[in-house]
Amino acid sequence: MAVYSMTGYASASACIAQVTAQGAVDGGSAAGVGASNSAVTAEIRSVNARFLDVSLRLPDELRGLEPALRDLVAGALRRGKVELRLCTRGESESAWPQPQIDQLQRLGRIEDSVRNWLPDAKPLSVHEVLQWCKGAAVAEPLDESALDAARRALAGLLDAREREGARLAAVMLDRVARLRGLALEAEPVVPAVVRRQQQRFVERWNAALEATGAAQTISREALQERALNEAAAFSIRIDVAEELARLRSHLDEIARLLERGGEAGKRLDFLIQELLREANTLGSKAAALELTNISVEMKVAIEQLREQVQNIE
Repeated sequence: MAVYSMTGYASASACIAQVTAQGAVDGGSAAGVGASNSAVTAEIRSVNARFLDVSLRLPDELRGLEPALRDLVAGALRRGKVELRLCTRGESESAWPQPQIDQLQRLGRIEDSVRNWLPDAKPLSVHEVLQWCKGAAVAEPLDESALDAARRALAGLLDAREREGARLAAVMLDRVARLRGLALEAEPVVPAVVRRQQQRFVERWNAALEATGAAQTISREALQERALNEAAAFSIRIDVAEELARLRSHLDEIARLLERGGEAGKRLDFLIQELLREANTLGSKAAALELTNISVEMKVAIEQLREQVQNIE
């Protein structure tokens, strides 16, 4: 399963082909066929968000589709701030209207009735007839075309989010490899730093005893045993081997989630927080400049990971 980004954009259009029969003015048989070139265009875009937030921008004639459109988006997406916009495009004002037989018959009956009462009334011109037919045109069914356009736009958005997710996963795996390398750099440094700090602690302990004169009142064996116990406790406090082991475990889990794909954004966000906690502990325990530098490099790589995870669904 792929990793999906929460960022993407897509659009699609669905045309409405409505066939209408045209007949002669005298009521003869149909003489031709006209087609409507109206269309519905759907635009959908999404950005990152903690939950799914759907916003619809619909014309008045498509307001009734809002529940169906929300169900459509919720069935395909899990997270992100999504905006779906639908707009309709009808025939241009300059396009020739296509009068139907029943429209012409009704106009003829109305004109005869008016001229019976008003004999001096002028007959309707061709231009007036076309304008009346255009204004009385039956509204075209847009619902199916709107839903079709929304489905195709949503499919395009999923493709865009999948492509972006693949790029994000590649960047994140690169940062994971960088953190693994830093952990490998720190691993051989830890024992040497512990031994060095332990030796330094013993030297300072003996110097403090000599300065206070305690070495003359307490046996050498007791002082040596106390010094070793304090040095061991100090070495435990500065040892970061456990933090490095947990950090590697978190990195393995991140790599597993990226390979598995699917809805992994929230789990990845939690693991990033745990990585940052281990890096902070490593920095606070660092008793040598080498470990401090490694801790800083780890925090930089983790922050880069966090920026990418914010866009993962």
